[in-house]
Amino acid sequence: MSKSAQLFRMATDEHICPFGLKSKDLLEREGYTVDDQLLTSREQTDEFKKQHSVETTPQTFIDNKRIGGYVDLRDYFDKPKAAQEGTTYTPVIAIFSVSFLLSVAFSFASDNSLLSMQTAELFVALTMAVLAIQKLQDLFSFTNSFITYDLVAMKVVRYAYVYPFLEAFVGIGMIAGLPAYIIAPISLFIGGVGAVSVIKAVYIDKRELKCACVGGDSNVPLGFISLTENLFMIAAGIWMFVR
Repeated sequence: MSKSAQLFRMATDEHICPFGLKSKDLLEREGYTVDDQLLTSREQTDEFKKQHSVETTPQTFIDNKRIGGYVDLRDYFDKPKAAQEGTTYTPVIAIFSVSFLLSVAFSFASDNSLLSMQTAELFVALTMAVLAIQKLQDLFSFTNSFITYDLVAMKVVRYAYVYPFLEAFVGIGMIAGLPAYIIAPISLFIGGVGAVSVIKAVYIDKRELKCACVGGDSNVPLGFISLTENLFMIAAGIWMFVR
């Protein structure tokens, strides 16, 4: 027996509702034939909302019963929540995973090896560079989070604004093969201060904070991940001097 649903979603010259498109896609994946009713003007949308006493569109109807918007539709089909909520390590996992795969790809392209010391060096350098990009996207938000736990930034706020540039410089410098005496001291300093700061804030003071490592608006908890980032910098600095 065929299943059908009626979907009312906003689609004007200025705006196409993303949740309307997602609702249509979800219905079709669940085997429904969709009667796609487009609300092509703001006035038409407002009239629809007034008529059905709803505050938002899209709205889905199945068997003449209003299911609701996209979130309600996911609940109707017992789907997990689509949006990330609460603390999450997803941004860090994505950055570390892609950086590792890139380092393997670069190593393979240069000398046909998958795992080597070059791979490890590239992984650290690329990770630092990408993490720096995350911070530089919104310096204001990053600094608001960073100065609440970094011991140097607490005393010298401007350091928080310089930090992402230093991190990017070290990552790029490692890839470029700059002399160790230029980049290793910076890596050791920012990594050392960062590690001590995280240990004090999380493991001594027992504070529950968000990590600024992937930007100020992230929901990554401060702790092991941020400490790992700083230990990478320390290890990179030591390795550059040893090499």
